[in-house]
Parts: sequence; C-alpha cells; structure tokens
Amino acid sequence: MTDGRIPTARLGATGPEAGVQGLGCMGMSFAYGPADAKESRATLERALELGVTLFDTADAYGRGENERFLSPFFRANRDAVVIATKFALSIPPDDPTRRIIRNDPPYIRQAVEASLKRLDVDVIDLYYMHRRDVNVPIEETVGTMAELVREGKVKHLGLSEVTAGELRAAQAVHPIAAVQSEWSLFSRDIEANVVPAARELGVALVPYSPLGRGFLTGSFTNADKDLTADDVRRQQPRFTGENAAANVALLEPVRTVAEAHGASLGQIALAWVQQQASVHGLPVVPIPGTRKPTRVEENVRAATIELTKDELAVLEPIAGQVAGDRYADMTFASAGRE
Repeated sequence: MTDGRIPTARLGATGPEAGVQGLGCMGMSFAYGPADAKESRATLERALELGVTLFDTADAYGRGENERFLSPFFRANRDAVVIATKFALSIPPDDPTRRIIRNDPPYIRQAVEASLKRLDVDVIDLYYMHRRDVNVPIEETVGTMAELVREGKVKHLGLSEVTAGELRAAQAVHPIAAVQSEWSLFSRDIEANVVPAARELGVALVPYSPLGRGFLTGSFTNADKDLTADDVRRQQPRFTGENAAANVALLEPVRTVAEAHGASLGQIALAWVQQQASVHGLPVVPIPGTRKPTRVEENVRAATIELTKDELAVLEPIAGQVAGDRYADMTFASAGRE
C-alpha cells in the first residue's frame, strides 16, 4: 500500500480493476437499523480517498432506496468507481418483508432498466444475479445477462451464492468476472467446491460479510439484546440465544492474534479474508460494510497485515466450531445446494 491507498486487483480474466477491498453499502439504508445519511456520505468519500473503488449495492436493499442514495456519489465520481448492483430478489408490493427469487429473462430486463434509472447511469460496471432460481436454467439467465453486455447496459457479469456446477455452466455461456458469497472466519463452506472452480475458471471471489455481519468485530454479542428491532441479524441463527453465547467464545483466538499485531478483532478477521487470495491462488476482494469513515480507515489497514503460518493455524479451527447456520433457510446459499 502506497500513499495510504490500497493496491488493486482485477476481477476475473477480463473484469474491472478495483481496490483489493471494496465497500458493502447495504447498511447505509437497509437491514442494520437506523443510519445517518451525512455520515454515510462521508464514509463513501473517505473510502474512495483510500483506494476503495468497488461499491456494492442491490435493487432489493430498501426496495431501491440504496441505489438512489448512492446515485449522487456515483455520478460525481463516475470514472473512479466500479458500480456493482444485483437483481433477482423481487419484493411483492403487498408484503415488503418477502423476497421472491426471479431469474427469468423478462424480470432481468425489467430489473436492469429500473436499476439504471435509480442509479442515474448509462451502464452498470458489474451486474450480479443475486440469488439462484433453480426453476430457470442458469444458461437462460446468463444468456439474458450477456445480451445486456452486448447492448451496452452492463459491462461485466457476476453471480452470487452459486454452486461450483452453476458457475461452470454460467462461464460456458459468458465470462463471469466475480462470484459473491459469504466468506469469513465463521463461514468457509465455499472453500470445498466454489473456490476451486473459481480459481480454475479465472473468476474472482468477492466475499460479503467478511466480518461475520459485525459479530467478528465484537461490536455485539447477542442480537436479541444488543440490536434494534428492525435489524435483520435478529433473524439469523448464529447471533441469538445459545448459539450467540457459544460463538462469542470463538473470538478468543482472534483476540490473541489481534493483540500480537496491535490490531482490532475486525482487522484480523479482514486480514484473514484478504490473505485467502494467496492461500487459494485467486483474486479476493472483500466488501465489508460500514457507515463510519473511521471504520473504513480501520478496515483498509487490514490489507497491510500479514498473518503468519502459526497465526493462520490458530484461526483455522474456528469455522468448524460455529453454532448455527448462515441463514435460517440455507437454500438461499450455495452450500444448501452443493
């Protein structure tokens, strides 16, 4: 890292160049309780100053509100940012709490036009299929996405929470720049099949929730007690009841390594994810989410931390001891279909 800016990595063989750490923007207007818009805007600006160029959103985040919120920042910095957004989670008008997965071509075309309008841009840099509808052949879905590339509405394609087989089938239709999936000290199921397939195909990994949705930072210990009623983490099995109590104990080895580096828990968790690029031999660009400029500064410093073999060995057993699944319904995740 030179001049305080993080280095860059290429997403996929022909994908965009981006800072080796991105920014997950969902929490700025959705899912994790109240947010301060002014502070969130300052967070975006500070991230860009530090070399964070991949900014991740989705049409489902706040029913489009997240895309609208980010639009002025993207327009003001269009040549400096890589805009990533997603389709596939349709929200019924009569029930905003529900998500219906749709991968059919008419829906994709409707979704991309709506995202382009909300973002107020001519082209989306990285367009993801957010979740997989197993009732629609992935070749059909990616074929439609490829048409969007040819039409100039999208530059590069990504997939989220796909299996290794789904990734290979998609890659046979059109080059895939990146696969987004949960990957952290707590969530390592993708290493069995998805990561080897991505390495083989020249596809980058974009880990979401690399901080275990904040749990790995020690910022909360039990979602029921510590988080607001509208926080989605209260519905996730790992963060409540006996599971939360068991998982808090797993932070001790992270704390030990952090103390040795004079670092925070979150920095060690992020450093571990960043280091998976060299461990597995493929580009890895995590997208930790935050709404505070000071947290962005803390997060990007993790890109300079190198964990020793002994430290990696200390952290290795954690994922296998985690209590509770990533989601209450694991069909949402690739591991539920592998």
